[in-house]
Amino acid sequence: MEPFTTLRSRTVVLPAANIDTDQIIPARFLTTTTRTGLGKNLFADWRYEESGAPRADFALNRPAARACQILVAGRNFGCGSSREHAPWALLDYGLRAVVSTQIADIFRSNALKNALLPVVVDESTSNWLIANPGAEITLDVAAGTLTLPSGVSAQFPLEAFARHCLLHGVDELGYLLTRADEIAAYEARA
Repeated sequence: MEPFTTLRSRTVVLPAANIDTDQIIPARFLTTTTRTGLGKNLFADWRYEESGAPRADFALNRPAARACQILVAGRNFGCGSSREHAPWALLDYGLRAVVSTQIADIFRSNALKNALLPVVVDESTSNWLIANPGAEITLDVAAGTLTLPSGVSAQFPLEAFARHCLLHGVDELGYLLTRADEIAAYEARA
């Protein structure tokens, strides 16, 4: 994994509340254990007609959404089942962060384990972002801040271990491997 320090990107907005993991990546696409290729099925039931044609009015299908790496969503994003495929699909599509006023705990955990940044902000910041799709914002992992185009910043919570892993580009196993000598020394003493 690459270190995740800051991200400056335009936003794509899905203002719906309670976007669950089955909406993020429908169960029929969970037949793989690899992370690649899931992005094409991200929000499949919302993005595509039954014929498979893209819905022009869906946010991710609009030309303005191209290259956006930050998804702004309504309250309670990622609720539902604990499928790790949901953050995989978001990342494979090209998103690096999700911003909401509430992100489901299991989704947040799965996201952080895969270097997808879950950003929880206050109602005022969320309302501004939802009202201004395509706004270019900056996320600073070390400072735990989201900065709006006006320069106004909002803090977001990020537990210390997750911050460390993101900033150093390691997952939980990678972190343990960096401590292999210390682990071996401890085991030798035990």
